[in-house]
Amino acid sequence: MPDTLFDSDKHKVLLFTDMVTGDGGVQCNQVFIYHDHHAALLDPGGQLTFQPLQLAITEICPIRELDYVIASHQDPDIISSLDRWLMYSHARIMISCLWERFLPHLIPGYKSENGVSRIVGIPDEGMDIPLGDSVIKALPAHFLHSVGNFSFYDPVSKILFSGDVGASMPEVDHAKPVDDFAAHVSSMQGFHQRYMGSNQACRLWVNMVRELDVEMMIPQHGRPFIGKESINEFLDWLSELKCGIDLIDQSNYQIP
Repeated sequence: MPDTLFDSDKHKVLLFTDMVTGDGGVQCNQVFIYHDHHAALLDPGGQLTFQPLQLAITEICPIRELDYVIASHQDPDIISSLDRWLMYSHARIMISCLWERFLPHLIPGYKSENGVSRIVGIPDEGMDIPLGDSVIKALPAHFLHSVGNFSFYDPVSKILFSGDVGASMPEVDHAKPVDDFAAHVSSMQGFHQRYMGSNQACRLWVNMVRELDVEMMIPQHGRPFIGKESINEFLDWLSELKCGIDLIDQSNYQIP
């Protein structure tokens, strides 16, 4: 069952944290935004998540009302169920312009002509994705795991969907908000040191996010950050983190 992050008369935000369990794959969070008969699904995942997500969505709206499937980047745990969403919905597929020409590799030949025409590249500088009389803001997050990468901000709920930024693993209760940041760091640090490109990329992203009014931050893996104090603790930590190319030297490049 999803967790309801926000619910007003015409705007709902649902979080799915338990679609992948056990040894079947990496735990991933999926987010569904429904705004006045317009809908967007963020980072829907692969074949493991398609059927339960589809069933959950149809309890809120017909699958044909899905306007967008939005991908933060190109990894299998993000968008490898693409062919199923193309088949069962009319959704447009939003992804970095760097990756839009690679997605056709996930589309069966019989579906390719219609499928490719529904893939929309997000420019490097980001964009506002219309959702009825509101928008979802695609925010640059390049080199924070992927060279073409985006975070997404919902101005109605004031929720930031940060992709792999802020991810934690392994966790037991993925829906439980972070309540002790110092203790939580150990579940994030190794992942961020390996998957984030550099401290410069982290700092620039943090500077951008600080300009937004964010009340909740939902990473693609692990536990959410709820409340400005928790979010600011994370932003302070990330802005100082040495990671990626900051940590490598010749010892990492030797002939085995």
